[in-house]
Amino acid sequence: MSEYVLGIDTSNYTTSVALTDKAGNIVYRSERLLETRPGQRGLRQSEAFFQHNRNLPQMLGPLRGKGAGIRGVAVSSRPRPVTGSYMPVFTAGAGYGKAVATVLDVPYMEFSHQEGHIEAVKFYSPFRYEKEILAFHLSGGTCEFLKAREKQSGYDIDITGGSKDISLGQVIDRVGVARGLDFPAGKALDGLAVKRAETAGGEAPEKRSILTPVKLDGTKFNLSGLETQAIRSDSDTEDLALALFREIGKLLVQATHNVRRETGIKNVIYVGGVSSSSYIRKYLENDLEDICFGELSTDNSVGTALLGGKEIWL
Repeated sequence: MSEYVLGIDTSNYTTSVALTDKAGNIVYRSERLLETRPGQRGLRQSEAFFQHNRNLPQMLGPLRGKGAGIRGVAVSSRPRPVTGSYMPVFTAGAGYGKAVATVLDVPYMEFSHQEGHIEAVKFYSPFRYEKEILAFHLSGGTCEFLKAREKQSGYDIDITGGSKDISLGQVIDRVGVARGLDFPAGKALDGLAVKRAETAGGEAPEKRSILTPVKLDGTKFNLSGLETQAIRSDSDTEDLALALFREIGKLLVQATHNVRRETGIKNVIYVGGVSSSSYIRKYLENDLEDICFGELSTDNSVGTALLGGKEIWL
């Protein structure tokens, strides 16, 4: 009989369920974006919690018949692997995970959302067997540059830089919503940036550099100024999208160089929803080596399931 680990992740954006086997193959994967009303720039924790509890029974339903092969249940129970890290939305997945593990009489394991993000990309990357890497976690709620060291259960993580105020995901979403796009707005704005870059023959002409570059203080920076500039801009939305994503690309290239110099580590993975941007990926790949984005950059439970598998089988 095949053996699996069930992974569950309930972030503030997505309900996610996954089943992986001993080899790390994804047997089942389902993600459902949480619903927001037009004009909203996010969800209250109570709203997100309610939607997770509505989504999980439907998403676990297709696993009927595979219960006998499940050897463990792994969940994302908190945002980051540090003392005091907590968000109510993760208790939804933890509650279902504990119930399933109890009924099946299998181990129940908790990891952080951040560790799951790292593992989901690292496991399928050229850096899979590296014990220490750099991970840039770029999402709606997080903008951190991390030094991640693999341990027997999850990761030891040190923050080596990042935003001192808001996240890149917040900037993108707030700008997009201000321009009438649905939340989360990253995918739509990215599409507009790619489209405008193609019509401009790649990079936009300098006359379209409508945003001031973000200033780096070593490996740290502030993003609220970039958000204010973009929201106040009267430029065409396609031009604005391209300018915004280009400045993000410039920032990440320079930040990558700086973090590498500071840590002495060269291999970098980019995780989180912002790193799924087609424009940003291409921009960074044109300027940097020894980097990896992976196919599982957005919120998912695959990494959580993989971490559970390591704890059970390795």
